[in-house]
Parts: sequence; structure tokens; C-alpha cells
Amino acid sequence: MNKLALYCRIGFEKETAAEITEKAAEKGVFGFARVNNDSGYVIFECYQEGEADRLAREIPFNQLIFARQMIVISDLLENLPPTDRITPIIEEYNRLGSLVNLHRTTELFVETADTNEAKELSVFCRKFTVPLRQALKKQGYLAFKEVKKSGLTLHIFFVKPNCCYVGYSYNNNHSPNFMGILRLKFPPQAPSRSTLKLHEAILTFLSPEEERKRMNESMYGVDLGACPGGWTYQLVKRGLFVYAVDHGKMAASLHDTGRIDHCPEDGFKFQPPKRSKIDWLVCDMVEQPIRIAALIAKWLVNEWCRETIFNLKLPMKKRYAEVQNCLQLITNELDKAGFKYHIQAKHLYHDREEITVHISVKK
Repeated sequence: MNKLALYCRIGFEKETAAEITEKAAEKGVFGFARVNNDSGYVIFECYQEGEADRLAREIPFNQLIFARQMIVISDLLENLPPTDRITPIIEEYNRLGSLVNLHRTTELFVETADTNEAKELSVFCRKFTVPLRQALKKQGYLAFKEVKKSGLTLHIFFVKPNCCYVGYSYNNNHSPNFMGILRLKFPPQAPSRSTLKLHEAILTFLSPEEERKRMNESMYGVDLGACPGGWTYQLVKRGLFVYAVDHGKMAASLHDTGRIDHCPEDGFKFQPPKRSKIDWLVCDMVEQPIRIAALIAKWLVNEWCRETIFNLKLPMKKRYAEVQNCLQLITNELDKAGFKYHIQAKHLYHDREEITVHISVKK
């Protein structure tokens, strides 16, 4: 077992490859990434057997920005007979079982890449899941009853109807979502679809318990570049009082809540009221990412807020390098000011040419 498959958004294969290559090297593991543009996934092949499994355990999945999912895979199974695709898959799992205890498995995902070309294939995957799950259970798989976090998930990753990768992921270090995608319904009361980005970010970066504790009626937030209020809606929905900063108009439904103060100002010049204790800063302004990074650093260093979620709109080229530069600017400023901090960044499903970052700080 010396290969990893990493799912990603189409068009971001190079960034995913650069990131996993760098993270693997930090662990002393070396290999090469196989990249097909607009395929929606990357295969990272390690030079030594067993190292892919080690990476799947030791690289914190929540520190990977561009990967939606990370699974250990065997070699591609090709030319699967249309009349019996199940037998070769089970035989492959039986072979892998001599290397990893796959009887600790709790779930099965039959997946494909998130591309337009793969939509028909996804229909097949759904239909194929039921008979494959039944066959695997007969072999003793998918029966692990202990704490789900301590088990493994089986993944079948189809690239063609007769070709698939057979693999697994660690439940305590993967995305629990099918295809690594957190799908959300658009709330009809929200002023814009951008609301889904902040909703997904909150669900990704905070546990339900953390959300209840750190987003409630006793707290205040600031939304820079708020118009028409998609991100403000998510804060108000959780009970926060929000200073919505934008020269544009906010949705009337948000004014009706009595939970916002519309500040028609420039988001780069706005400062919070001196007597207000701001818990959250959110920002989805369309601006150069390095300017947003500097703005966020200023808010954190000046202790104008304690936590922030913001987007970095990425350039067309050298996107991973731009992300690194922006995050380095922020960490440098926080280090100089003597802050302790926690940073997470993710290319979310509802993001496009951008990533979303969450930072919490303590003096």
C-alpha cells in the first residue's frame, strides 16, 4: 500500500498535489503526484510500501487545505467484468486485510470524482452500493461496533464503470461526508447564496458544542463587506448582534430582526465601537488576498475580535503560494504580538476560486 487518493475541486489538482507533496516531505516521506487536469482528484504515490498508510494516519486531515478526502488505495482495478464487479473488489480487500485490520470498518462509500463527466457514473455508484455492502458484510466487513471514530471507512473510487481504486480511510482523520462534500440546502430567508459558504465554514471548523458555546445571543459580530447580508444572516440566525459594514443596502428582513446595525462605511477603514466587545469578525470582500490577510491581522493584533472566518480570493496562477504568503503574513503578525492562535483553512465545497480561513486567538 503506497498510494493515496485525494479528492478536490476540478481545476485545483496542481494545488492539491503541491500540498500533499509538501506535507509528506515534512514527515520524511517522499513520492510523486499523478495529476490529470480537471479530473477532480490526485494520486500520490510513495516510494516505500506502507508509507501511504502512515500519511493517512499522521497528516492531520483538517490541515489539508485543498483535499476534500484522503484515502489509502491499492493499484487500479481495471477491466472489471460487468456481470461481477463485486468479486474482484472483495478479493482486493481480502488481500489488503493482511496489511491492515479492515474488519474494524464501519462504513462504505462508493464514490467518483465531482465532475460533470462523472455524473452518470455517480448514478451507477449509488445503485452498486447496496449489493456491494451486503457482500462485504457477509465477508465480515462493516461490522465494527466500537466507537465509530476508532474505526475505518471503506472507499471504492470509480474512475470508469469498469475501473476503480479500492481503499480505506481512518475515521479519526478524514472527511465523514460522502465524496468529502458537505451538501447544504439554501435557506429561502437568506439574502444571497453566499450564505452557504459561511454555514459550511461554521460546520467544518466548529463542533456543535463549540458552535453553541462560541456563537450565541450574548455575542457581537462584525461583517465586513456585508451587502446584501448572506453572511450576516448566519450570525443573526445564531443570535449574534451584528455590525453590518457596507455602503450597499442590507436585506430588509435582516433589519426586521433588530439584530443588526448597518454601518455604511468602507470595510478597510471601519473600526468597531470602542465600548463594544466583538467576538466574531467575518469577511467575504472581493479584494486582493494579501490585502485581506493584512486587514485580518490588524483586527486580531489590535484585539478588535477574538475569532474570525474570512475568504481569500485566489489568483489564477500560483494559488497555493499565494495562500502560504497570506497565512504567513498573519502568523508573523500574531507571533510578534505574542498571541497564541489556532488556524484552519479549507477549500470548501461552496467556495469557488477562494479558500475559507478560521482563526481564533488568545493573548
